[in-house]
Amino acid sequence: MTDLVLALDFGGTKIAAALVDPSGVVVRSSRVPTPPTDTWDAVVSVIASVVEDTAVAGVGIASAGPVDTTTGTVSPINVPTWQNFPLRASIASLFPGVPVELAGDGVCMALGEHWRGAGQGSGFMVGLVVSTGVGGGLVLDGRPFGGRTGNAGHIGHVVVEPDGEPCTCGGRGCAETVAGGPRMVAWARRAGWQAPEHADAALLAAAALAGEEIPQVAFERAGRAVGMAIAGAAAVCDLELAVVGGGVAQAGELLFEPVRRTLKAHAGLSFLDGFEVRAAELGGEAGLVGAAALVRQAG
Repeated sequence: MTDLVLALDFGGTKIAAALVDPSGVVVRSSRVPTPPTDTWDAVVSVIASVVEDTAVAGVGIASAGPVDTTTGTVSPINVPTWQNFPLRASIASLFPGVPVELAGDGVCMALGEHWRGAGQGSGFMVGLVVSTGVGGGLVLDGRPFGGRTGNAGHIGHVVVEPDGEPCTCGGRGCAETVAGGPRMVAWARRAGWQAPEHADAALLAAAALAGEEIPQVAFERAGRAVGMAIAGAAAVCDLELAVVGGGVAQAGELLFEPVRRTLKAHAGLSFLDGFEVRAAELGGEAGLVGAAALVRQAG
C-alpha cells in the first residue's frame, strides 16, 4: 500500500498540490494561479498533474478561509464564487475510500512548521503568514487546534487599532489592516511615499533598507501590529513560540525587530518568560506539509 499523502493548498492567488512522504518531504508538486472562473476545474487539473497514476493513502486540504470543518465547506474571502463550497466532499469524490482531512491554511502552515520547520520541538505555538493579509493557526499540545468551526487562530483579525481602518472581514482596526502588504503600501502612499504604480511590499522593504523614512515607519507600524496580536494570542493560549512567515516577513529584521520590541512591552505575564519569535523555514511548502500532517495525525 502507498505511503504517500496528497496535499492540496488552496488560496485566492494560487492552487498547489503535492505528494508528501511519511517524513514530511515533498516528493512531487505543482502550482498554478487561482483563476477567476472555472476554479474547480483548475483544482482537478493541478491534482491530476501531481498524482498521475499514483495511489495515495489520504488527502489533506489546506484552504483559505473561512472554513467550516464540521460541514467540509469553504468560503474564501478572495474567491467569491466559492461560498459554502463543499470542498471536502468534492475532493473525496475523486478519491473514493480514501480519508480526506480539511483545515484552514493558517492551521496547516503552523502544523507544517511544527512538523518540519521552525516550530519543531514546541508544544504550544502560533504560526503566522504576513503577506497580502495576515493569517494564522494554532498548535496546542502538539496538535492542530481549529476550534469550533476550524477557524481558531485567525490572528490577523485581532484588533490592534480600535478606531482604525475598516477590514475586509467587516471589522475595524484588525492587525491585517496595518500589516497586510497592500495596506502597508497604501498607508505609505498616503503618508507621502513617492513610489511606482506597481509598488508592493517587496519594493517598500527595499526602500526602507535604503534608508527612506516613510517605508521604515510602515514596517515599524506593521511590526507593532503583529507584535500586539501575538502578545494577545500568547496570553490567551499560554504559548511558547510564534513562527512568522509570508512575503512581508521576508523583509527580515525590518519586521521582526519591532515585533520583538512590542512583545517585550506587551507580553509581560510571568508565564510568558522565554516566549520566542522565529522566522518560518518552509516557505511556500508549509501549508502542503501541514495538510499532509492532518492525514498522518488523523490516522
